[in-house]
Amino acid sequence: MTSLDHPIPRPRVDGERVADLCRQLLEAVGEDPEREGLRGTPQRFARWWTEFLDHDPGRTDTVFEEDLPAGTDRVVIVRGIVAWSLCEHHLMPMRLELTIGYRPCGSVLGLSKFARIVDAHAHRLQLQERIVDGVAADVSKATGSADVGVVADGAHLCMSMRGVRQDQARTLSHSLSGAFADRGALGSQLLAAAGAGQR
Repeated sequence: MTSLDHPIPRPRVDGERVADLCRQLLEAVGEDPEREGLRGTPQRFARWWTEFLDHDPGRTDTVFEEDLPAGTDRVVIVRGIVAWSLCEHHLMPMRLELTIGYRPCGSVLGLSKFARIVDAHAHRLQLQERIVDGVAADVSKATGSADVGVVADGAHLCMSMRGVRQDQARTLSHSLSGAFADRGALGSQLLAAAGAGQR
């Protein structure tokens, strides 16, 4: 299911319960939730979870019809889309920078919709690979194009703040279909635009 089928049904956040769990967590790690500095933290914590998970990206499927001359071979690439998500394995943040490309076939996707599609996938407990695949599916569905590529460069706090503590490590993942997947010029152009070989 894509975000264009509209958002994956999920119960709304129970803010009161999240605040209570945060209070319990603070006590479990030896803190006093009533001390100066922590007073009000459970409520702020609950508001953040609600804001993050109940996020509405707005319309993600606005396209504009365009008559392309016969033989036209256009490619649209949007890069520098930054999104934050939460790793479902450790509940820690990941920061992704995405580059998205597609070959129009009669219509073009409104530029702001790329960021909205990314937001629709990022605002939940996620895996980087699932975000990339979901964004690619939504761009393909919105544009009607089979030629879509998505590249994500991610920094994961679960790797930089814990375990091996490699704060310079980056995870690169991509989803390439149609003309982007044939190891030809389009795929290379997209990876170059994303700076995939430069990190």
